[in-house]
Amino acid sequence: MSKKINTGIIGGAGYTGGELIRLLIHHPDINVPFIHSRSNGGKPVSSIHQDLIGDTDLVFTDDTSPLEKGELDALFLCLGHGESKKFLAEHKIADNTRIIDLANDFRLAKDAKVGNRDFVYGLPELNKEEIKKAKNIANPGCFATTIQLGLLPLAKEGLLKDVYTTGITGSTGAGQSLSATSHFSWRSNNIQAYKTLSHQHMAEIHQSLHQLQGNFPAAPGEEEPGIHFVPWRGDFTTGIFISSTISCPLTIEELTVIYADFYKDQPFTHLSKQPIFLKQIVNTNKCVIQLEKVGNKLVVHSAADNLLKGASGQAVQNLNLLFGLPETKGLNLKPVGF
Repeated sequence: MSKKINTGIIGGAGYTGGELIRLLIHHPDINVPFIHSRSNGGKPVSSIHQDLIGDTDLVFTDDTSPLEKGELDALFLCLGHGESKKFLAEHKIADNTRIIDLANDFRLAKDAKVGNRDFVYGLPELNKEEIKKAKNIANPGCFATTIQLGLLPLAKEGLLKDVYTTGITGSTGAGQSLSATSHFSWRSNNIQAYKTLSHQHMAEIHQSLHQLQGNFPAAPGEEEPGIHFVPWRGDFTTGIFISSTISCPLTIEELTVIYADFYKDQPFTHLSKQPIFLKQIVNTNKCVIQLEKVGNKLVVHSAADNLLKGASGQAVQNLNLLFGLPETKGLNLKPVGF
């Protein structure tokens, strides 16, 4: 394209902000004139995201006045959950600037409108055509993305019943601010279940599955919730691995056809006939899926990078779709393990 897309970032100093900067500055059709950080204004971006040394001379700003001028084609919000709504209420942003929010503020249909902005749930494997026509995107959560991509083909066929899901995530999923369970001394040689059956991503997962299978419970809190999810904190930095168990009468051969057909036009979601593992997906925008069946029980394994397909990579994928670019542009990334 002849004119580059001018993009800005609010909250550029965190893990998702850092991954987003790395992707955007190397994207051939994108220019990044504005990276905001309240605590790092005036500092070189590479002094915080030290992997970017030699890649960029960009400097953080704490000035939000450029948002009103209409010079940004797109704005990414990399803020804490609940902070995006506050930011939009407190700052005037030009109407022509499209917004991609990486928090959970606008993911549910009941929360998808603020002022004159309507947000579309940005899971391309589910809502690609709606994303292409949208002005604002609610980027999915990391656990939500990985679980949904494992289950969407079953929902489309009306095969979902009770789903028992376990998933483990790396320490970057907790954000950059330190807490007792994100210190190295706690994480090392350690795992722990947390938010058992009550994780914040459950509502968006149910919403998407209900979109394809109307008789599946639409939200947690119903008398018989459809998904029973136990998340774990893992002893590694990046990645999510999910195993979902469900009763299913179909053979593995029939299921393979269903999954292959559902994802045939999706460049980042792949079905593997071999056992999958984290090193396949860390540092990529891929989600890989494996099916196993014993008797009447189907186990769907799915793995994705929580900072890329689960956050910043998917946000760039959505940006590409919003602006009519090839979906994979700027996202052909090499797994770190190979």
